[in-house]
Amino acid sequence: MTTTTPTPTRATDTDRRLLQALRVAAVLTVLSVGFQFVTAGRLFPDGGPEQVHAAGAVVLHVLSGLTAIAAVLLWRRAGAPVRIPALAVVVFVLTFVQAATGGRSTLWLHVPGAMVLTAGVVWLVVWAFTTARR
Repeated sequence: MTTTTPTPTRATDTDRRLLQALRVAAVLTVLSVGFQFVTAGRLFPDGGPEQVHAAGAVVLHVLSGLTAIAAVLLWRRAGAPVRIPALAVVVFVLTFVQAATGGRSTLWLHVPGAMVLTAGVVWLVVWAFTTARR
């Protein structure tokens, strides 16, 4: 008796690429958040590089936006759990809330917001590497 192995379809190849894109974008988003922590830490002792922190925020917007797009596409095309794109979109929106509250007079909101954003981004990476493939 002969058995044939099914050839991968274009959809599954695309789904794999989307999952890989989600994973890469999510990891880059975590690294970007880490960069923001480092530059924020340098702001306080010496007054530090505010422009570098602001530029890092723009990069964070782009990366979290790409993560959200990849998550939504993976959900729509491959049936990934809806919680993944939902969290990715929330993280993306939170990056703008962080930017809006990034002034010295609103640090009381910006610093706890950074903790929430960090938890969301890490949670997203964990999901991308565990439940997204189901």
